[in-house]
Amino acid sequence: MNITITFRHMVGTEAVKKYAHEKVAKLQKFLRQAMTAQVTLSVEGLEHVADVRVSAGGVALHATERGEDMYASIDRVHDKLERQIRDGKGHTMARKRGGTSAGEYAAEVEREAEAAARSRS
Repeated sequence: MNITITFRHMVGTEAVKKYAHEKVAKLQKFLRQAMTAQVTLSVEGLEHVADVRVSAGGVALHATERGEDMYASIDRVHDKLERQIRDGKGHTMARKRGGTSAGEYAAEVEREAEAAARSRS
């Protein structure tokens, strides 16, 4: 696991650096392969911006959050990335188990809607 933290347009404190490192490191438990992460923490005007890029094997994730507090921005970007990992894992598992793809599911729903419309007429 390799995590790089960069501060832009702000003075980086050890507390913020440690907090960001701990939050991003928690994402490793959801990934099968070792991850690398680039965390950019910056201040733009009055907004605190947390931008994180994570890659692990063939998985590449990116999330950005803006807020009034840097710690809150880091929390929200962590939640976004965790959601992306879980959604991607569910998609991969469905494909491995022979589930329907998104396109097949959409076509099936459309056919059912057309059939329901015909039966109402």
